Amino acid sequence: MNVPYFDLKAQYASLREEVLAALDCAGSKAAFIQGEDVDAFEQEFAAYCGVKHCVALNSGTSALHLALLAAGVKSGDEVITTPNSFIATAEAISYTGARPVFVDIDPRTANIDHSKITAAVTKRTRVILPVHLYGLPAEMDPILKIAAQHGATVIEDACQAHGARYHGARVGGFGQSAAFSFYPSKNLGAYGEGGALTTNDDAIAAQARALRSHGESQRYFHDSIGFNYRMSGFQGAILRLKLRRLDKWNVRRRELAEIYRRQLAGACVDLQDSSAADERVDHLFVVYVADRDAVRAKLKERGVGTGVHYPLPIHLQKPYQSLGYRQGDFPHTERACERVISMPLYPEMTHEEAAYAAQSLRAILGERE
Repeated sequence: MNVPYFDLKAQYASLREEVLAALDCAGSKAAFIQGEDVDAFEQEFAAYCGVKHCVALNSGTSALHLALLAAGVKSGDEVITTPNSFIATAEAISYTGARPVFVDIDPRTANIDHSKITAAVTKRTRVILPVHLYGLPAEMDPILKIAAQHGATVIEDACQAHGARYHGARVGGFGQSAAFSFYPSKNLGAYGEGGALTTNDDAIAAQARALRSHGESQRYFHDSIGFNYRMSGFQGAILRLKLRRLDKWNVRRRELAEIYRRQLAGACVDLQDSSAADERVDHLFVVYVADRDAVRAKLKERGVGTGVHYPLPIHLQKPYQSLGYRQGDFPHTERACERVISMPLYPEMTHEEAAYAAQSLRAILGERE
């Protein structure tokens, strides 16, 4: 059996007629930059997340950048986050001139270890930026408590967690603001780049709307130096169409992830853990194994595609070597990055494909003693 790591063509095939109709409608109105579909998507996604405002943008990175600027982050400030994420989490901090301060992960969840945050707080700490990695919510209650104790703002990196819930509430409304990515492979993916900032704060929403369009308060009147972070009309049309299916797709992802968990019980592999209070959305199904490259090669021989998220932690990436972190500073993150494999997982997969991929991995790894 051949099980690709990901298959965007299968999803497109199932939506093709609706997609073409939506694009034709947007094109017939010449709504190419923002426009009615983007405005409507903002309202629909805000309602979906249970927040007052959604500001549609051109990427999740832009959403993180604007969220930090709206929080007043500037040169000389510090932002606490995790080194176990896509580099965009740290890049957005760097865009503001602030310094990323990293905290190791909880090895059970791969999310930031809240018990280590307080030790990283200094008088320059402005923001705590947890990442809901792989669709699993970070432990927001203790993070919010720590932030309140130290006068810091919380911003959520929810770029991999569309629809995830923490204690019954969807992510995106716990912090002062949150960032979502609609990169094509995400649970809610555009057909190109896209992102959004969510918030319950009227002033932050207004500031983000101005900054995304060259700092303008009205057409050709600019109150500040802004950016070209606008969402295209076509992406708004696509995201509206897909949002209606997101919950169904997330349920399907959980079903497939549960097949993996059942099939891998007792195998010589570690999995990302979560509490019963969380409703994860399984953006990725990751496993942790010894001798990753050899395991991936053997899976490929069996027709199973894989990915790696992420092979090198942010603190060891070349752009962040100047921060002074060294190998061994964040041992749980480093061990995870050495061992992590992303298995095939997407809503169009069959149960049989998930079972075959899991059984193939189990046959390669063997049983725990």
